[in-house]
Amino acid sequence: MKKVIHRKLSKNILGLGLIVLLIFTASLSAQEGDPAKGKSLFNANCAACHQLDKKMTGPALRNVEARLADEQGLDRAWIYDWVHNSSGVIKSGDAYGNKVYNEYGGAAMTAFPQLSEKDIDDILAYTAEVKKEVPAAAATAAAGTAAGATTGGISNELVLGALAVLFALLAIGLILVNKTLRRFAEAQGVELPEASKRMPLWKAFVKNQFLMLVSAIFLLLAGAYFVYGYFMQVGVDQGYQPVQPIHFSHKIHAGDNGIDCKYCHSSARVSKTSGIPSVNVCMNCHKSIYEYNGETTAEYTKEFYDAQIKKLYAAAGWDDANQKYTGDSHPVKWVRIHNLPDFVYFNHSQHVSVAGVECQTCHGPVETMEVMYQHAPLTMGWCIDCHRTTNVKVEDNAYYEKIHEELSKKYGVDKLTAAQMGGLECGKCHY
Repeated sequence: MKKVIHRKLSKNILGLGLIVLLIFTASLSAQEGDPAKGKSLFNANCAACHQLDKKMTGPALRNVEARLADEQGLDRAWIYDWVHNSSGVIKSGDAYGNKVYNEYGGAAMTAFPQLSEKDIDDILAYTAEVKKEVPAAAATAAAGTAAGATTGGISNELVLGALAVLFALLAIGLILVNKTLRRFAEAQGVELPEASKRMPLWKAFVKNQFLMLVSAIFLLLAGAYFVYGYFMQVGVDQGYQPVQPIHFSHKIHAGDNGIDCKYCHSSARVSKTSGIPSVNVCMNCHKSIYEYNGETTAEYTKEFYDAQIKKLYAAAGWDDANQKYTGDSHPVKWVRIHNLPDFVYFNHSQHVSVAGVECQTCHGPVETMEVMYQHAPLTMGWCIDCHRTTNVKVEDNAYYEKIHEELSKKYGVDKLTAAQMGGLECGKCHY
């Protein structure tokens, strides 16, 4: 009987131990979390104020759980409470909570009651991941690939060199043919005329009065044409592309990120001018965007773009390390690209808000421009041609309801151009 009792007791202990082990393992695995899900949750809820390895609006969160446990003796339960209701933790008199609150200017962290403990576990698992360093070999390979792409095709120098060799061979061939024909003529007893007995071509041309008259008229007309073309280009700066004090890529901002032109040039909707964005407009985004992580080229590298952001910080007087303004700011001296003469009146709001003209109509495909340049000539003829051919957006536009009705009857059309609405009158642009 004793053997049976001991056997059952051992069996029960083994079973109980197995159950405890399973519960502990499940609890441990539940606490570890899923880093992949945590990354998604981090980007959706935390990335606006936090980075893993850099202090921003809030502290850096790499290994935050381990740091809090080692330095402050705080466990995961404290993190749950802080994420769900940081204001409540602060009001409870928690020492570390109040320290963080005061350190970051008295700005309490947004409460996230919608995040479950499992969600927070996933986020903590993501923050606990080891930072991945980009191998130098990979960067070198990428640079080599970019260099290979630029040198893979046949260069212009090679083509020009081949053409030069071809023309040289042709010239040598003609000289040899000339010598051969002369030898053949001498062998046959054919006398060749002496060069001194032939009249030079230019003398024959000068003695022909008709050719001289036609040439003079042609030269006068050609000269007048080129002089007229030169003077007509005075003040026309199409293609003007100055170097700016801070490199601003419209391709990245308006193209890749899809930022509306009127977010930066907000006065274009309500004012005569489009306005120059203030540095504060840039800092609305770049307080959090301190580095570039998009596509690069051999000319415009990540280091180049990051340096431009540093220039912006210097202009704004922003201390990125301590996430605060120093007060030492200065204006950015942007170089103006588009400039109409002083005697020309142009109103952005009339074209953008009332007429519904897209920015690209005048400024070209800015969403593709790495460096901004003047796309259109901005001449009087160019403006008049647009007024003659462009239909004004009158549908659902209260500004034009009455005039549209009257002019539609007058011209018998449903669509109206700016010219039909008086857009060719001198006083519209010159007064």
